[in-house]
Amino acid sequence: MLIGEVARRSGVSARMLRHYESLGLVRPSGRTGSGYREYSGADIRRIFQIESLRSLGLSLREIGRALDDPGLTPSALVGDLIDQTRTRIAAETELLTRLCRIDAAEPDDWADVLQVVALLQALGSTSADARQRAALSSVDGVSVPVEALVEAVLGEPDPNVAGALRWALARAGDGGPDLLAKGLASPVAAVRERAVRSLAELPGDEAAERLRDALASPDAVVRGQAAVALGTRGVAAAVPVLVDMIVEGRNDTDAADALSVLASDTATAERIAALLVDRLGSGFSESTGQPARGRLTQALAGIPGATASRALAELSSDKDRAVALTAVYLLRLRDAG
Repeated sequence: MLIGEVARRSGVSARMLRHYESLGLVRPSGRTGSGYREYSGADIRRIFQIESLRSLGLSLREIGRALDDPGLTPSALVGDLIDQTRTRIAAETELLTRLCRIDAAEPDDWADVLQVVALLQALGSTSADARQRAALSSVDGVSVPVEALVEAVLGEPDPNVAGALRWALARAGDGGPDLLAKGLASPVAAVRERAVRSLAELPGDEAAERLRDALASPDAVVRGQAAVALGTRGVAAAVPVLVDMIVEGRNDTDAADALSVLASDTATAERIAALLVDRLGSGFSESTGQPARGRLTQALAGIPGATASRALAELSSDKDRAVALTAVYLLRLRDAG
């Protein structure tokens, strides 16, 4: 078969076939009387083998080794290709992300583009000081996409830099709460905690709604921080989680403070008091019960209303002396008030 017909049937141009021949990849087995290249069936099979291996991303040099070196195992070569492809994909993905963020910043000219690039690079710096300066300058006339700030704050281990990033994020505009909410589902506990702390510092109904969702998180830290943040905002949905925190001794002081804020509403105050009383009477194991009952009694101090007062009066004669003394002291403060 002559080169023109081989090109038509294989889809490989005559020029590429000559290139293969010059590299020694495939040589036509014969020549016609007029000197034209003539390819045998074996030659054509080798051409298809070359094209198949090219589709896997092998270079022509690697293809030659694969076809001619019987000692070269496919697993080794394919493993190298997998590593190279993953590296290339990661680099291309990083580039695409950077370009999308520059586009989202809507730069007016190349000076703006360079400024955004510099800021993005600073946010990814190994220097905590550089990252903090970038966070603080990100609202100073430089439009940095919210996505970049969210990514930075979720990955920031330094507490000072993280605080600056949360401050910048709160001033960056819309989109932050939904992006941070994705961090709540991270398999990394530190990322989940950064996400909920950032949501707690964001103003607005959208952030509050994401915090409401976080009340159902399987992560106790996420639930607790969301509940405290919502409680200080006056969201009564946080009450059950806050009471659980007091029982379990997890950040119970902040939980009690949040309950006292919520108790400024009379109906909510009665509901909180009823929950605290219910947990006091539920019965606890000796190892954890006494400390838990003490915390619940102390929490009643910040809850106004008749239910809390009656509970403290009953607790003043509790068989647990520490609980009884606490209740007596709180009743005196109440009477003095």
